Amino acid sequence: MSGLLAISSGDPAGIGPEIIGKSWQARKAEGLQPFFAIGDPRAFASVWDGPVTVIETPLDALSQFATALPILPVIDSGNVTPGAPDLDGARCALQALEMGVGLARAGTVRAIVTGPIAKIQLQKVGFNFPGQTEFIAEACGVDRQNVAMLLAGPGLRVVPITVHIGIAQVPAALSIELIVNRARAAAKGMARNFGIERPRLAIAGLNPHAGEQGSMGSEETEIIIPAIEILRAEGFDVAGPLPADTMFHAAARARYDVALCQYHDQALIPVKALHFDDAVNMTLGLPIVRTSPDHGTAFDIAGKNLASPSSMIAAIQMAGAAWQHRQTHEG
Repeated sequence: MSGLLAISSGDPAGIGPEIIGKSWQARKAEGLQPFFAIGDPRAFASVWDGPVTVIETPLDALSQFATALPILPVIDSGNVTPGAPDLDGARCALQALEMGVGLARAGTVRAIVTGPIAKIQLQKVGFNFPGQTEFIAEACGVDRQNVAMLLAGPGLRVVPITVHIGIAQVPAALSIELIVNRARAAAKGMARNFGIERPRLAIAGLNPHAGEQGSMGSEETEIIIPAIEILRAEGFDVAGPLPADTMFHAAARARYDVALCQYHDQALIPVKALHFDDAVNMTLGLPIVRTSPDHGTAFDIAGKNLASPSSMIAAIQMAGAAWQHRQTHEG
């Protein structure tokens, strides 16, 4: 396996090409491992004036990385207009994602970092997944319930148990099996990707005050507590269910390694409040390492040289570190 990381550029009309280029510019200051982008070179030229080189194979990137951003080209995305997504761009983003996952599964690269996509545009070209996480899980032959989306910053790691569904759908979507599966993936992910061999898990309640012994909802007693009991019987270090409003201050965060939250915003609000510029999205439970910046395409600022590469840089660093931890963990 080469020492390379692959970065799928995401939607070419978004900020993906810009933040990848800026990350390459910061490669020495941030100590980044060699990487190459997968996408349309013209999308990079439209938003970034740094040096690029088109490569024919991933291994070509090793000799080119010191002097230019290597780009492995995919289908032509047409005339790229920053901030104006279209179907050609969606096809380009999808092919870049497929190619990157394939290279990671084949062991050609150590990890894949995925740039931000426009899900609505992708759905128009046949992408039938809630997000990249679910697509990558299926591509790796892993059931969706056995992976977990981790959002991580320097001072907080969170896993949403339910993800991209409406808040009214959350109670019905929760189950003992789902919570147990997410917690197992989280615990294994902490060991494999972060070197935390016996992670401390904290599980949030769904209702205010974690249900107040059933007076504010029954999900804690009927679903969450039975799941916690199963996990403890399996030997996991689990606290909960905890009131979500007291889980995220500094003293509380020091008592766990990862927090499992019952729905999307319960997890993402605290991590984005603490680490808006440098949070990373990592998929746990995969046979490959996959990370992503914890933000979207930001079409409103695309092409204006306003996008910060901080989250992309953090995603590249976390992907490289996770690969190293896996070598130690798996011997």
